Amino acid sequence: MTDERLQALHEHLAETGSRPVERTASRWLGEAEAVAEDIAAGDLPDDVLAERLATVDHILSHVDSTDDALADDHVEAAREIVDDLLAER
Repeated sequence: MTDERLQALHEHLAETGSRPVERTASRWLGEAEAVAEDIAAGDLPDDVLAERLATVDHILSHVDSTDDALADDHVEAAREIVDDLLAER
């Protein structure tokens, strides 16, 4: 897995923090961002990386809409990255 995609995952989720998102979505996105930051920051063993990616995927499954179009775009981009990375496992 490339570091660039892991960085991009974190960046997309971090961008949602600067947007006026719906309160419940904000909580989920904050949790996903924290896990993604951990993923992007370290050289994790493959099994741990896969587990954390699955955690981000699970957390994002709770976000239907953020009530902000730009944040929704970032969430969708993050989902696509996670899906691609998990498909490689």
